[in-house]
Amino acid sequence: MTTMLSVPALASTGWGDAFANEVAKGLRDLRNGWRAVLAEMITFPVFYLLIVMFMGRGRLLDDLLVPVMIGLVGLAFIHEQVNRVFWGYLGDLQSGVLEQTYLTPLPSAAIVLGRQVAAVLGALPVVGAILATGCIAVAVTGGTVPFAWSVLVPAAAIAIGTCGLALVLCGLTLVYKRIESITQASVALYAIAGGTLVPLSELPAWAAAASRALIPVAPGIEAAQAILLDGATLTDLGTGWGLGWILLQPLLLGALGVLVFHRLERTAKARGTLGRY
Repeated sequence: MTTMLSVPALASTGWGDAFANEVAKGLRDLRNGWRAVLAEMITFPVFYLLIVMFMGRGRLLDDLLVPVMIGLVGLAFIHEQVNRVFWGYLGDLQSGVLEQTYLTPLPSAAIVLGRQVAAVLGALPVVGAILATGCIAVAVTGGTVPFAWSVLVPAAAIAIGTCGLALVLCGLTLVYKRIESITQASVALYAIAGGTLVPLSELPAWAAAASRALIPVAPGIEAAQAILLDGATLTDLGTGWGLGWILLQPLLLGALGVLVFHRLERTAKARGTLGRY
């Protein structure tokens, strides 16, 4: 006899189905929250132009538009991607949905990974709005926006690295409650020390080294600026720790995120705190 609490359909759900379902759910949430997305697509470009004007003493200077655009793209991406995953996970935790999920045969890894992919896709509209605003502003001032296909490599590194960071934050919220302030304060850290507004080469050596090592967007932004502004190649970036670190850092952060999330998930299960916040 099957009761309403039984989940025979979920018992046959595989890893791929769970992953696809989470991606689809994330995209539905993105569509349903289109007003919030639209507001961010307006506020981030306005913030970008205000920063350029502030740094240019009231003018949109050509030598600031592209570098700040690259930095703001990285900042907007990590803000959108990390916050979407964290707040979505926290919402499920507070509502009790997360505890019910762990009562099903669904693998938690597939669920978390699906949310990560959906969050990456959800960040693209805001990133696209900043890029479009930057291109228009550069065109109005009579300049051109440089482009090279090789810039997609640091862009992919940013996406993978921020997934690792989001996993760490989701794991922390399973065990340590009321950590929203960490995600909110971290945005200021990324803006100051992530190379978004001030190039890492202008920071003290120890600060630049710490940023390249720990902040997911820092190596990618530095590499993108070198490629687009200085005409560097992937094998000869001229700044930073080179292509090897750009490829290695996101993998290390991703592995760290998986490890931390798995350990904290086990701790939350052992304590029985999956449904308590």
